[in-house]
Amino acid sequence: MEKLLKQYKWKLLGIALGALAGFLYWHFIGCNSGTCPIQSHWQSSTIFGALMGYLFANDPKKKRNTVNEDLKDGRISDSDK
Repeated sequence: MEKLLKQYKWKLLGIALGALAGFLYWHFIGCNSGTCPIQSHWQSSTIFGALMGYLFANDPKKKRNTVNEDLKDGRISDSDK
């Protein structure tokens, strides 16, 4: 469990902060008339905020190492494949 939390800590933090931001947006700004599909209910605003937080924390430009790069760098051996 600890390894899982350590591996996904930025994504989980992004989801939590996004959900909080979505809820606070609904609470302080929101849409009183009910015609705004995302802002009229706290549930949809919170879920939308969590989704935005996840997308923000999951940076697609971040370079991820492939197995071949790890082999070249000596981080894993041929027997670990």
